[in-house]
Parts: sequence; C-alpha cells; structure tokens
Amino acid sequence: MNRAVSSSLLALILLAIVTPVSAEKPSQDHIRNIQAAAIKNKKSPVAHWGFDPENYTQWSTHSLRLIPVYTFGTKGNPQGIDLNSYSGKNSPYRNKKSLETIYGFLPENSLNPEAEYLDQTNLYDLQQAALKAGKKNIILFVFDGMDWQTTKAAALYYTGKDNYQSGRGTGFHFQDYPAAGTTQFGYMVTAPHNAGSNVDVNQQHVTNPGGKIRGGYNAKKGGPNPWTPGNDKKYLIGSASNNYGEHAYPDSANTATSMTAGIKSYNNAINVDPTGAPVTTIAHQAQQKGYSVGVVTSVPITHATPAAAYAHNVSRNDYQDLARDLVGQTSISHPADPLPGLDVVLGGGFGTIEKPTGAKSHGKNFAPGWKYITEETLKKADVKNGGKYTVAVRTPNVKGNEGLKQATEEAVKNHTRLLGVYGVPKYSAHLPFQTANGDYQPAVGLKNSAEVYSEADQLENPTLAEMTDSALQVLGQNKQGFWLLVEAGDVDWANHDNNLDNSIGAVKSGDAAFKVITDWVEKNSNWDETIVILTADHGHYLHIDQPQTLIPPKQEKK
Repeated sequence: MNRAVSSSLLALILLAIVTPVSAEKPSQDHIRNIQAAAIKNKKSPVAHWGFDPENYTQWSTHSLRLIPVYTFGTKGNPQGIDLNSYSGKNSPYRNKKSLETIYGFLPENSLNPEAEYLDQTNLYDLQQAALKAGKKNIILFVFDGMDWQTTKAAALYYTGKDNYQSGRGTGFHFQDYPAAGTTQFGYMVTAPHNAGSNVDVNQQHVTNPGGKIRGGYNAKKGGPNPWTPGNDKKYLIGSASNNYGEHAYPDSANTATSMTAGIKSYNNAINVDPTGAPVTTIAHQAQQKGYSVGVVTSVPITHATPAAAYAHNVSRNDYQDLARDLVGQTSISHPADPLPGLDVVLGGGFGTIEKPTGAKSHGKNFAPGWKYITEETLKKADVKNGGKYTVAVRTPNVKGNEGLKQATEEAVKNHTRLLGVYGVPKYSAHLPFQTANGDYQPAVGLKNSAEVYSEADQLENPTLAEMTDSALQVLGQNKQGFWLLVEAGDVDWANHDNNLDNSIGAVKSGDAAFKVITDWVEKNSNWDETIVILTADHGHYLHIDQPQTLIPPKQEKK
C-alpha cells in the first residue's frame, strides 16, 4: 500500500465532510420521482413490496420466489453440463429420492410431478460437471436479490417498452447475448435446509441443528414459475417468526453455499452443513486441480455471497475471520492449517469501523478497528510485508480505476495475487450506488433517507465492471484455467431499502460487468471451453402494478 491505512481513512473522512454531493435531482428524473412519491405517500399505484398493495414498504427482505437462471456455454454439452439435465423431466422436484438427497428429508408439499424448475444446488452440480469435463473457465455471476420482477422493472425503464410478460425476457446484455448459440434459460428453488439455527462462533458449533422451520417449495402456493403467482400471497415470506408459510425463505449465506458447495444448509451458514461441519466448495476443488480462483463484489468482500465462495464459518457475521480464510490466514475455523487463499479478492470493505456492540458476532478473536477485514489482515497479505498479494486500497485523491489498474499491472508483471478493498466507509463500505438514470445520487428509501456521496467517494472507487476486468487479467494468466465469482451485491441492498431507483440502476451496473466477461471470452477464449452461470441467490417481494408507468418520457436520457 502506498499510504498508511489509518491516514487514508482520516483523509477520506475529511473529504467526505467538506465536499458533499447534493442529493437533489432534476424533476425529469422519472424513477426518482416515482420512488420519492411512494415513500412520501407510503403507497404507490406503480408498485409495492409485500402482499399489501396499500403499503409500499410492507416487506423489506427476501422471499422464496423462483429465481431465473441464465447459462452461457452450456447448450449442446453432455449430460450434467447442459441446463436441461436438471429441469423439466429431470427436475429433482419430480423425484422423491432426489428431494430426500438434496434436503436430507422429504420437504412437505414439495414433490411435484409437473415441476419445470431445478434446485439451486444443481448449479453446483453443473459447475462440478464442467470442472470434471475439463472446461477451462468457470464463472458464476450472482445478481444478489434480483428476481424476475426486479429485472422486469429495470427492463421497462431502459428499453422504454413492455417487451415481455414471461420467460427469459429482453433488454439487457445478459438476456440478449447469444453466446454463439450456447445460452439457456431456466429457474430454480432457493429454499434453505432450515431457518432459526443458533450457533456458537467461538466453538464453531450449531447449538440446535434443524432450527425452527424447514425448507421446501410448494408450487401451488408459491407459483409454478417466476412470473405466475401462486394461490397464497403470504406463503413466499414464511419464516420462524411469522405464520405466513410452511417453508422458510432463504438468506444470502445459505443460498450462496448451495451454489458453491452443493448443499442445503441453515440461513447464515457459510459452507458448513446443518450441523456446522465444513464442506468443500467448487473453488477448493478447482484450486486443487491447478486452477486460479477469485471473487469480485460491489459490497464488502466478506459479505455472505463472496465469503461463501471459499470461507468456512457457522456465522456469516464473523466478517474478520471470513476475510482471513479468503486470503489464506489462520482463522477461527482454520486455526492451525489455513486455507491456501484465493488468487483474486476485489470489492468493498474499506474503513467501516465495527462498533463495540458488534464485536460479539466476531467471537473472542475480534480485533478493534475495521469491521469487514482488519488492518492487520491487509498488512500481512501485502507482498511488501512478505505476503502473497499486491494490495490496492481506496486512497485519497487517487482515481479508483487508476489505482486498481496499477495494482493489476503489478500483479500480472510480478505474478502475485491481487487484493483490492474499496467502498464508502459511512455506508457499510459498499461501492457507490448507481441509480436508474446513471448518476450516483440515490433516492430516498425505506428509512426515509438517502445515501449522499462526496466527490471523493465517486472519484476514489472503481466500478464493478472495472474490478471484473482486473480479475480476468490476473486469473486469465493461468493456462490451466480459472474459477471466478462476480457479485452485483447492490441489487440486494437496494431491494432491502424498497428503493426502485437504486435497484434499477444496480441491475444496469451489474449488466455492464457481465459484458466485460463476454467481451473477455470473445477475445481470449470461446464458448466451448468457458461456462458462465448468471443468476440471483434469492428474490425479494416487489410487485409491479402499473408496468407502463415505469417507462420514462422520451426526452429523458438514460
């Protein structure tokens, strides 16, 4: 690092104080106006979150909706790599034994002889089949929290048309890109094994295996596909704390674990089974075969999805230990023999200080200071201190894309790993949110407030697309191949905030990162040796009541 971490943080705080960006927007900002009116009036004729159309912000967390899956480089492949291996007549939800294998029990009212959907764990099966078949590059792209309805809302705005009522849809690069005729589309169940498990972080132990409510999917209540509702509006948001449904809705830790480790576990689990035992991920398997492995995210690098690419922990909230696992240092789950560590780790996590009250979730080895990755972990990882990583951090007056570019070039030249930590410290260290009209001035959301970014916040952070490009440069050096997870995590944060403006913008910025991947494949690889899976880990509960209203006036620039 060019400057001391503590000095960088102090300078950033001062810059944020003296150079604020106004939160005001021009009246022609169409989606911002809809969002502002919805929050002010507490309801909207355009959309609502939850099952009550009279309450715009009724529900602000996840749901059990079926989630779209887009694959590239899969069509025409042998059994196991083709998406059809797990859907339609091959759906595990048509087979009692298959369901019992996935869940460890037969989930209630989940056997469905007409099921077209696959299970989320089948995405791990597909990756594993690709690895065994010798596919050179395997990429998992996760739009955290992006269900079919979120994509539909964004497509309405950006295309200016109501182009589809069902299926894959059109309007974004990930919807339209043909991948030389190898792309496929499906949808999946994201249910956990269970919700309501309690854990002891210090002992890495689950104190009540099985929790309080189990997983499964009832298609009659939840709907047979992502665009067709079921007969029970409350079912999709059932949990251990309400009486809405017979099955638990998922969190991002369990869902990511399903995709990277191929198991159903409890909500909050990072690559451990329902009893707390650690399991091997697809990244571990690829690394053992000589592949390079990496993660990129727009949110903190130790949030659930990127952490589940590689780390082990009974709790998704033990951020500091998750960071230690990602970069190959001893941790609460690997106290003697650390994991080898990822080759690329890029994302948020910069500067947010953990409150004393938050230390409990980290366990006894909590280090005061940064919440998501400790300053000590960063220093130990740096090649300048004998570590394995060329380290890039947000630095005052240095453009984020230029600082990252320099670090990437050094990593490639010197054959080191790459670790980059960016973000806005006062907003949980994620990258600045792009809104629907392309600027970085978020609208008011659920808490009746909006994030306001300084000029420094925008200058000193790279975009998800730029980080994805850096990851591909470093990982692509390996002639054996690589495995990479990219997460557009801001979609989820926007949906938690019941914020249409942020959500639509987040889909767009994530799509830009996906285009970086397809451009790289076309230039450096092909769709015979590369597999890309693009999906979400779970959905939220947005309902679009007036689709045409989301289409902006023709004069608005997008």
